[in-house]
Amino acid sequence: MTSQAPAAARSARSRAKSPSRSSATDKLARIGLTREEDLVLHMPLRYEDHTRVAPLAQVKVGETVQTEGIVVSAEIQYRPRRQLVCLIRDDARQASLTLRFFSFYPSHQKSLTPGARVRVFGDVRDGYFGPEIVHPQFKVVTEDTALPDRLTPIYPTTAGLSQDLLRKVIERAMAADPKRLVETLPEDVVRRRKLWKFEDAVRFLHAPPPRLSSLTQRALDARTHPAWTRLKFDELLAQQLSLKAHRKARSARRAPVLTGTGALTKALLERVPFKLTRAQERVWREIGHDLRRAMPMQRLLQGDVGSGKTIVAALAALQAIESGKQVAFMAPTEILAEQHFRKLSSWLADVGIEIAWLSGSLPAKQRRKAQELLASGEAPFAVGTHALFQEGVTMPKLGLAIVDEQHRFGVAQRLALRDKGLAEAHQLMMSATPIPRTLAMTFYADLDVSVLDEMPPGRTPVATRLVSEKRRTQIIEWVGKACREGRQVYWVCPLIEESEKLELQTAVALHQELTRAFGDEIRVGLVHGRMKPDEKAATMDAFARGDIGVLVATTVIEVGVDVPNASIMVIEHAERFGLAQLHQLRGRVGRGSTESTCVLLFEEPLTDTARQRLKVIYETTDGFEIARQDLLIRGPGEFLGARQSGVPMLRFADIERDVELIEQARDAADALLQSDPAAAERHLERWLGGKQDFIKA
Repeated sequence: MTSQAPAAARSARSRAKSPSRSSATDKLARIGLTREEDLVLHMPLRYEDHTRVAPLAQVKVGETVQTEGIVVSAEIQYRPRRQLVCLIRDDARQASLTLRFFSFYPSHQKSLTPGARVRVFGDVRDGYFGPEIVHPQFKVVTEDTALPDRLTPIYPTTAGLSQDLLRKVIERAMAADPKRLVETLPEDVVRRRKLWKFEDAVRFLHAPPPRLSSLTQRALDARTHPAWTRLKFDELLAQQLSLKAHRKARSARRAPVLTGTGALTKALLERVPFKLTRAQERVWREIGHDLRRAMPMQRLLQGDVGSGKTIVAALAALQAIESGKQVAFMAPTEILAEQHFRKLSSWLADVGIEIAWLSGSLPAKQRRKAQELLASGEAPFAVGTHALFQEGVTMPKLGLAIVDEQHRFGVAQRLALRDKGLAEAHQLMMSATPIPRTLAMTFYADLDVSVLDEMPPGRTPVATRLVSEKRRTQIIEWVGKACREGRQVYWVCPLIEESEKLELQTAVALHQELTRAFGDEIRVGLVHGRMKPDEKAATMDAFARGDIGVLVATTVIEVGVDVPNASIMVIEHAERFGLAQLHQLRGRVGRGSTESTCVLLFEEPLTDTARQRLKVIYETTDGFEIARQDLLIRGPGEFLGARQSGVPMLRFADIERDVELIEQARDAADALLQSDPAAAERHLERWLGGKQDFIKA
């Protein structure tokens, strides 16, 4: 099998010739290994020491060892379950070891025949009849079979792709072409930062020498060894070069210069019942300046829940419309997009701006009408979901695209959005999840960032309470009392990722429970993602008017909903929610003058991660600190919603522990692009070869 293993990439024609090659190639591709260069950079997770053999008599329970012995017996047993049990003894037939396989093939039995000498590796435990190893690595050997002279690497892999096969194709890729190990960086960059040479680092990590000092072994395991430092630096440098290349490419494009007249923005500011905060005025100036330039704006507007991002986005939209251009305002969920549509419609009701609404659930007739208004330019402002950028929707005068919670769109949607005529349009991305500094330096380095770091006046602090599910009856009584005093309550259902249907059933059951508890005295409403848009709108309207006292909801109300009189939030099974979601949900209250409370109902026992999350949300209301803790708990892939969408994340560097390296890579990227663009191109090709588009998808 291994003699036919492919090196990572073959032409489609050569793949078709050999089913085994095609199969192995597909499995390699499954873990991102599509080129020979990818194999060189596929680094081990850990190492095993196969360089020595412990005598069977010295094998101890609790240790990980490699040892040898002669097979005495190997038989299939059926109690308590089907298993292959093999007994080996040393040459003196004094010490023995049991090998136990719960999953095995005929080839196992064929190899483990009595009299065969086998070398085994694994964790020794105390078994029924003395020491044993469950599912050991093993191979048949002779007395003169050589031992490896290097530690054995254990690589990330996938089902059907063995470690032996991976080791062979990686070794072959490194030996086949010396160019794969040459330096991409100028010598002075390596020398000034006291980095290992690339070839030395790669060879060391794929095959470290045995009997390392304890200090070196710890550094290797913790990925702080100089060989790891070189790989991390190179990875971070490639990322920085890619992001700076995106920025450079953007600077070469031309977007419409949106000077505006000031008439519509002035009219809006006169209509809204509040004054802009200093932070909003500052950010509005930054965005307005960008829109007046010929280079396409790509700005990230981030601000905590309730900091007033929508009014800033509306002002940007009106500047574009004043300049004779169209604006698209897109949100990831229909309920959030609808909230934006309703708020903007109320603000612009008397300004004379036609706003088109477009979503996937819109009836065909209304959809065609909206498409006609946009295609003719009669509607300069479009609000909706990703349906705005699907086939059949044209906006010939698009000048500005505003994307709320961009990271919540799938990678395919984001690429489609980017390719839908946006190359020549200004873009404003908004996020209510503050971006920690290290994340901003790595994954958002090609964007200009504006931060709303001041809350509008009138926001009241939200008291957070952790309450065990055992006290549920008390919480229901307390909520009833609050409603009778004229207050309103959100009661959010648990997030059940496995089944949207199950989540809906949970919401319906909770609605019935609270309806029974409150009777006719307090009206209980229900809103969830499967409701028809007009039903959702009617329920939200009734809640906003105060006709509904308690609104039972799934996480559709996570962002965008604004009901000032709602001062209590109860979150069922809060232990199931992520930190960002808990913070977003809590931000739905505290929008009026009444003292507000968020009750986190949790069920015990709690996992360590759930306990950690609840502790953070209880102790702080600072969105940036919550985001930082969320990043530490979940890692950048989960934080950005990128693990599921296929965006390549950092494999080696850690954005919290390697801050100094991130800063060095950022500086080196600027210098390299100026002094040696050819080296920068070589470096990008090695690390990203063909994947650059996905970095900022």
